[in-house]
Order: sequence, then structure tokens, then C-alpha cells
Amino acid sequence: MTKLITAITLFICSLLSAQTQFEQGMGKAFSLWKEGKNTEASDLFERIAGAEKTSWLPNYYVALVNTTTAFKTQDKTQIDLLLTKAQNALNIELAKDSNNAELYVMQALIYTAWVVADPMTNGMKYSAKTMEMYDKAEALAPENPRVVFGKADFQLGGAKWTGVDTKPLCAQVDKAIGLFTTFKPETPFSPKWGLERALEVQKTCK
Repeated sequence: MTKLITAITLFICSLLSAQTQFEQGMGKAFSLWKEGKNTEASDLFERIAGAEKTSWLPNYYVALVNTTTAFKTQDKTQIDLLLTKAQNALNIELAKDSNNAELYVMQALIYTAWVVADPMTNGMKYSAKTMEMYDKAEALAPENPRVVFGKADFQLGGAKWTGVDTKPLCAQVDKAIGLFTTFKPETPFSPKWGLERALEVQKTCK
């Protein structure tokens, strides 16, 4: 009985230790990202993903860091490398879970980055795929603010070419901002981003 209790205690301690290491690692990676050290942040998230295979978050952030970096990059070769890295990380998590709206939003963001990088070449190729991802995300989580805003934002971005009425899309942006104020992330490291961008887009709507 004593051996059993000892074994259980050791098991619980190892779980707590692993959790602490995960939390410390994630905290450090977020700090690096905040400091603008995107490559270092991505590398650390990648190492955490290799060690912590039960959480989808480290690979998600590998994808997010590299995709947001690609949006700010002009060099086509660098963009290709960044988005390929983002896609590879995301593929790992999509293969495990096809019912996570945040992963579909992330996929839509990667497609959008390809469109922004080269609209003439990639616009036709990725626009329908982007909307498909948002539709999948919406079916799973219609009240997720990143889902609502991302879909509206992408359509607003293409409005000058498609000629669609922007008023309903701006109403969706307003809705998303309301959802951001009430949305509760599942964990301290779950996605929270999007409100600042939504507020910027809201200004252009008005």
C-alpha cells in the first residue's frame, strides 16, 4: 500500500513538474514574441510542441508567429519559408483534431497571407479556400470572435474587387467586437488575439 501511495505521489509530482515546465516554456516563448524576437519565439514553441504532444497550442503558435511575420515581410523567398513552416506546424494539429475552430481560423490566415503576398497569382487560388475554412470554423464555433471577425475582414479586403455591400460585413465586425469582450479563453495560453485589429477595421467601416 505504501508503495502504491508513493507511486501515485511520484506520478502526480511528475505531472505537476511537466505542467510547470510547459507553462514556463510557453511564458518564455510569448515574452520573446512580444520583444519582436519572432524566430526565437517560433523555435521555442516548436521545441515545446515536440515535448508536449497532448496540447495543440505550441504548434498553433508556431503557425501564428510565422504567418504574422509573413504579413510584414516583402521578400518572396522569406514569405515562402515562413508560410511553409506555419503550414507544416498546423498540419500536425489538423491531423489530430478536425473539430477545432481556432485551427481553421489559423488555416484561413495562412491562405490570406499567400493572397496578400501575391494577389494576382494567389487571389483566385486561395480566396475560395479561405472562405471554406471560415465556414468550417463558423459551423463549429459561431460565437468565436476570431471566426466572426476573420470572415468579415477577409470579405472586406476583397470588397474593392468583388463589389459586395460592405454594410453587412461592417455589422459583423461590430458583432465580433462585442464577442471579444465576453469571450473566455479555455486556458491562459488559448488564443485571445484579434480585438485590436477588429477595432482598426471598425474605424474604416465608419
